[in-house]
Amino acid sequence: MVLHQFDYLFAIGTIFAFLDAWNIGANDVANSWATSVSSRSLKYWQAMVLASIMEFGGSIGVGARVADTIRTKIVDVKQFSDNPALLMLGMVCAITASSIYLTVATRLGLPVSTTHSIMGGVIGMGIAALGADGIKWWGGDINSGVVQIFLAWIIAPALRITLNDAETAGVIVGVGAAVALVIAAFFLPWLHRKVIKGDWELQWWHVFQGPLVLRRGEVPPAPAGHQNIQNFYEGHKTLEELERERADPHRATPSDEESEAGKRGAEKENGVLAASTEVNEQKSTLIGPRPEGAALHPAVLFWQFRRFFFRGIEQDVVSLQKKRNILTGDLEMVHAHARHYDNKAEYMYSFLQIMTAATASFTHGANDVSNAVGPYATIYYVWSTNDLKSKSPVPYWILAFGGAAIVIGLWTYGYNIMRNLGNRITLHSPSRGFSMELGSAITIIMATRLKLPISTTQCISGATVGVGLCNGTWRTINWRMIAWICFGWFITLPVTGIISGCLMGIIINAPRWGLTY
Repeated sequence: MVLHQFDYLFAIGTIFAFLDAWNIGANDVANSWATSVSSRSLKYWQAMVLASIMEFGGSIGVGARVADTIRTKIVDVKQFSDNPALLMLGMVCAITASSIYLTVATRLGLPVSTTHSIMGGVIGMGIAALGADGIKWWGGDINSGVVQIFLAWIIAPALRITLNDAETAGVIVGVGAAVALVIAAFFLPWLHRKVIKGDWELQWWHVFQGPLVLRRGEVPPAPAGHQNIQNFYEGHKTLEELERERADPHRATPSDEESEAGKRGAEKENGVLAASTEVNEQKSTLIGPRPEGAALHPAVLFWQFRRFFFRGIEQDVVSLQKKRNILTGDLEMVHAHARHYDNKAEYMYSFLQIMTAATASFTHGANDVSNAVGPYATIYYVWSTNDLKSKSPVPYWILAFGGAAIVIGLWTYGYNIMRNLGNRITLHSPSRGFSMELGSAITIIMATRLKLPISTTQCISGATVGVGLCNGTWRTINWRMIAWICFGWFITLPVTGIISGCLMGIIINAPRWGLTY
């Protein structure tokens, strides 16, 4: 039985569930790809394409596992059996509180945990509706109960899981062996020719030649100024270079071009749309120049749509990360304490980093889409059936809805958080980024297998700090930015809990309010 008298609640829930998932894309997806972009392993637009595929795939493929925890393992839904519409109202309040808070945090450039956000919203509305006794503080298994989930956030870097399914282990080993054979037959000969032989004429499509690529002739002399392997440390000085430069009172000031680039980066970061930014956007093949006509002309509206959706591609994230502010401090000195490795080794790690970034992105979509679709699935079930349906699986169309909203958020505003991660925490390079992403991805995969909604922001931030400390000194870490991120974690759950609880309490105790059906 469809509760048509509450169509407006379903509509509100749909809007704010989309906004919540949009914020997951804008705020949280940077956790998976900021390292690859900051390391220069990928260009920003390449990261966006890969992220769209992996995030959506993770949402559809595995997202339902953790969504069930958000829906049924925090609040005792059985206490709503006499009035299921009250649970529907509670989830609307929770998703509304979460999306409002995340929107503000994303605008401020604060990387927060979207998992903490929705958890706070659900807990807040549960206390307002049922009291503290209505919350499952302690459950019967590892993914049931608030205490267990909190412990999972604390011990996330140390989570381990043992496979007990022989078929699953066999598939993993078999697929791994097949991929290793393909790489050995096609990619390694290409890599040998590119890195060892220094074949500057080699193109990416030559990888399909396999071993035949080794039969190419002698490598001709490279043109003057040609760089076969890019310098992954370009713009980052060693400690000796920086100390020598700062010891010279007559050292050269930045060139006009560098100053202008920094000015443009500052304008973009502060949200100022300067004329120079407009010119850059007009050069884009995806956006193009603004067509002539009134604001409501179809051609102008289509241009505005392209500008809204693709403007992020125009952002130079690496340059934005170099801009100094109160959170970065002396970022140049922080980077100078980090060791510089051989660019050829970094180049080979760049391919591994792309693979780990894709894995981390897939697991992020699998774990964090639940933050939006978990409450929304409950809203939909109660509205459409007037029943709790706590055991019903999350429909694929809801997972697709959440995955699509994540992708849209990533494309339209993902750069805003990405510029506060990466090099603003510690110096990034492909080898470092690979280690960060692999450690984070393994942790999230294990948590997803255990149906635990953990914070992917905490995972990648912890991995970033760990890799930074491997340089042998704490000076390689920008502790101001770490403190800013930890501040976001600390306030997220109580703030969303208070907002959600206040919304729920005001509505259910308002004069003449009645959930009749």
